[in-house]
Amino acid sequence: MKTYNIAIVGAGPAGYFSAQAFQNRETEDLCFKIDLYERLPTPWGLVRSGVAPDHQKIKSVSKVFEKVASHQNFRLFANVEVGKDVSLDDLKKNYDVVILATGASSGKKLNIPGENLKNVFSSDSFVSWYNSHPDYENLNVDLNCHRAVVIGAGNVAIDVARILLSDTNELAKTDIDVSALNLLQKSQIKEVVICGRRGPEHSNFTLPELRELPNLPEVEVVIDKELIEQAIERTKSDGTYEDKEIRNKLECLLNIATQSFDNSSKKLIFKFFVSPVEIIGDEKIEAVRFKTNNLMNNSTNQSSEKFEIESGLLISCTGYEPNKHALGDIENGKLKNSAGKISKNLYCVGWAKRGSSGVIGTNKSDATDVVELIISELDAPKNISNPENCIKPTKKIITQNHWQNMNNREIELGIELGKPRLKTPNVDKLISLSGN
Repeated sequence: MKTYNIAIVGAGPAGYFSAQAFQNRETEDLCFKIDLYERLPTPWGLVRSGVAPDHQKIKSVSKVFEKVASHQNFRLFANVEVGKDVSLDDLKKNYDVVILATGASSGKKLNIPGENLKNVFSSDSFVSWYNSHPDYENLNVDLNCHRAVVIGAGNVAIDVARILLSDTNELAKTDIDVSALNLLQKSQIKEVVICGRRGPEHSNFTLPELRELPNLPEVEVVIDKELIEQAIERTKSDGTYEDKEIRNKLECLLNIATQSFDNSSKKLIFKFFVSPVEIIGDEKIEAVRFKTNNLMNNSTNQSSEKFEIESGLLISCTGYEPNKHALGDIENGKLKNSAGKISKNLYCVGWAKRGSSGVIGTNKSDATDVVELIISELDAPKNISNPENCIKPTKKIITQNHWQNMNNREIELGIELGKPRLKTPNVDKLISLSGN
């Protein structure tokens, strides 16, 4: 039997689906021993720290991850940072294959004046903050303002707006970060404006996200009916209305635009064909200056027309890219690769491979394709009995047993409070739940 040691860096969906793809390819003559490395003390990546807390059904994919982790040839090495506790070169020397499933953790910049003012955030920090990500435990968020502006026309923008406007009594029943919940309970925000650079037909909202909006308690959703009707006419003219996804999205937006909302104390406003050009304020954001855009030949061009929206908070949701500490060269918002291959015995999957696109399930087919490529290129096994000996830990290594202790304890604490789990962003507190 040939036995290969596989190191996967990053315990998010792409990492687990890669492990699963190897497990599915095992035969009597072929075996894969998989070590999953994770910088944080907790696995699951964006399923834990990116999916909105009021979307618990989506988080149930973690059951698949736990099934993968139950395999006899699977090991978790969490709280281990590649580049610090172990080098990438040492992993490549000790393992037959190394896969980078490190995602794209930095929000793309707007690159406009005023972006460094207080209370201006990228979605990577804001979303991680209300999801108890340890890197953002001390993020200084101020919700003592009437209006927030959200830049971007995708599901993350809707998630952020929904969290800002949701009934906090309902949020208290989720696994939202406790400190974030406390701040939201005192929030003065009554209006959120979602701003998209292009037209409604070009937005990346999905139907499930849009269909939720009219059900937000005491929230009036404001969409320009005429603008949606114009988009429908444009797409009928150019044939794109035949695309079921575009047609359903526009019809859903039109349906929302024609609804009446009674007894609403809050507003969610959609603006299309606008681009932010400056964030105004002294030390803290006070307003956002925009230019309107024109659509010509399916291309968006800025006009000379400007307007301002007063706002005390801005969250940019325009996509993600690998951060400056990425374990490879960055090109076009992803690691430089060819069909997932970076170099000899080094590969990448998920957002690290293709950029921040697709949903969680997209990572499964993506990982399967890369694993098939890897298997087709395998040399003879290195036969190193303990490849993990290359780790030089600076702190406690969290194994699968440790994580199970943490997971069980979080769930127990949550049940006592009527929540699915009680999370904390504090690393020391997390590790204290892991046992010996």
